[in-house]
Amino acid sequence: MFDATPKSPFANRHSRPFSESERDFAVNHLKRRMPQHSAVGVLSPSQRIIFILISVFIAGFAFTAPTAMFVTLNVFFASYFILAVGYRVFLMFAGARPLATARKLHSAKNDDALPVITILAPLYRDAGSLNGLSKAIDALDYPPGKKDVKLLLEEDDEETLNAAKQLALHRRYDVIVVPDTGPRTKPKACNFGLLRANGDLTVIYDAEDQPEIDQLRKAAAAFAAGDQNLACMQARLNYYNADENWLTRLFTLEYALWFDWLLPALQKLNAPIPLGGTSNFFRTDILRAVGGWDPFNVTEDADLGLRLARLGYRVEMLNSTTYEEANCKLGNWIRQRSRWIKGHLQTWLVHMRQPGAFVTQNGWHGLLSIQLFLAGNAAGALINPILWGAFIYMNLFNKTAFETSMPVALQLLNLTALIVGNFCFILCAAVAPLKRGWRHLCLFGLTAPVYWMLTSIAAYKALWQIIFRPYYWEKTDHMISAMAAHRRPAVANNVAAQ
Repeated sequence: MFDATPKSPFANRHSRPFSESERDFAVNHLKRRMPQHSAVGVLSPSQRIIFILISVFIAGFAFTAPTAMFVTLNVFFASYFILAVGYRVFLMFAGARPLATARKLHSAKNDDALPVITILAPLYRDAGSLNGLSKAIDALDYPPGKKDVKLLLEEDDEETLNAAKQLALHRRYDVIVVPDTGPRTKPKACNFGLLRANGDLTVIYDAEDQPEIDQLRKAAAAFAAGDQNLACMQARLNYYNADENWLTRLFTLEYALWFDWLLPALQKLNAPIPLGGTSNFFRTDILRAVGGWDPFNVTEDADLGLRLARLGYRVEMLNSTTYEEANCKLGNWIRQRSRWIKGHLQTWLVHMRQPGAFVTQNGWHGLLSIQLFLAGNAAGALINPILWGAFIYMNLFNKTAFETSMPVALQLLNLTALIVGNFCFILCAAVAPLKRGWRHLCLFGLTAPVYWMLTSIAAYKALWQIIFRPYYWEKTDHMISAMAAHRRPAVANNVAAQ
């Protein structure tokens, strides 16, 4: 069968094996060169000492004055919950207005002036996604000779390797076989891709991604207009199967809030931006200079966004959307969300080893943002069910005993945290889709507290894993949605027609 797809000069028929030094570099470079930025060990030696001292203090305080200890912890966590949720609402209002564009973006007058862009596509057990992903990449409006596509396929994933061979993708892409070395994570695979990257810019696309066709040109124009401290442009993410079921609708509301409101607000405030896992464009030389990705962090994107901020670089939002497949099955969603939350906990612990670095580069507001936004997402999910549990116990089971053991002021604080927190969940979810004109989704925001209880389940799973399985990568299955499989080609056609 004749293949009319233009060939890339970066395509290869046989991927060159990696040397032992390259394998070691991809896995160990960051922890050797910048150990303070690596998630290896989870807690640093000084953090372990602090953790032990705090644990001993709490245990001693609880033994000698249990009521006082209970009240102190209750006040702290309820107050923190209110602050974290309140900060999210503040960001939502701060992100209500479009980002001011100080510079006008112009595409290059001719294709020869465009930079080469390396596209990294890390895949694992994603044979069913290959055809759709290749069509999405080929549809991108960018000179084929300037698209350096790297398919990153795991050595033991015979199904995906065979699918790539059957589709003859090696004729137009560089098919890289990632060695079967630990840890088995997406960032490790990306580091192997970075070793072979030829582009001035590097972007990641996931298996189910459908980027708008002019996204590469927009990114190239943004970097051309920016200064040398602009290290990354993060495209917005959302879903092409939003209306499949209740879970996908709430997931869509969450992504609309995150990428259309909250991250732009962080940019306005010059606060560190935790990146999304896909469609983030980097200057390749800066990406290499900061050590690439951390193979031991399971939410490598958020970590890299904060590392860039610590090292004096800037992340901005790109006015372009990549559409993905929203998780439509609860078990798959829990696995994905627990990995994200575990990675956020890892990232927070890593960057709290040297909190002064954020104050130096991003001011006190940058450090505050990390405490209330990054840590707040995980901590809020852990605290929320405790507030609900106390409320239900007091009203349904043993109100007298509860009132006897808990001061009235503390009861009011807990009730305030519960009401304010869940009202804010509803408010943010209901407002989130308005920028995209998806008003039919606003009503589903009323069910946001139920969605956040599911997030709490994932958060407690993440807490268990960060203690016992910190580097375990929970695989998210793709192309499990019948609606996504049906609609993905339609989305591609609609985007191509714009």
